[in-house]
Amino acid sequence: MSRFMSESAVRRVVVGGSAAVGVALIGLALVSSVMATGATITRGELSSFAAGAGLDLSGHAQMVRTAGGKTIVSVHVEGLAPNTTYGSHVHQQACAVGDADGHYKFDLSGPAEPPNEIWPGFTTNAAGVGNGSVAVDGTAGSAAVSVVVHAPGGAKIACADLR
Repeated sequence: MSRFMSESAVRRVVVGGSAAVGVALIGLALVSSVMATGATITRGELSSFAAGAGLDLSGHAQMVRTAGGKTIVSVHVEGLAPNTTYGSHVHQQACAVGDADGHYKFDLSGPAEPPNEIWPGFTTNAAGVGNGSVAVDGTAGSAAVSVVVHAPGGAKIACADLR
């Protein structure tokens, strides 16, 4: 549990309000804690690609590069199909460049899978809200500039530039 919130405070927020509010407060405490250690945080709002144009998508992605050599990526998306698994990956191009062409790799000659790539995939809840996060060993380089959400089957439906 974060040093910024007690377990009972989190329980009150989640039980008394919505789970999303509880997660948001925990996230704020985590960001405050990480910022105190000299981490770099980049964040961006999701926008739809052509394949996701018919969906009313919203959300954001965030990347934390810790001073201790870890990279933490999270993505939050609303407006997706309920109870569905979506892929999500850190990409090496901005959203407007070839639909964020190419997954970011720690080792360019390495495999196209974790731990060489950063995949914060997720499964949506009954309301079509998805939250994914992953923490990996290694600090993502400057080429890690966007997070793309893929529909089942692989089509790129949304992207967030990390700034």
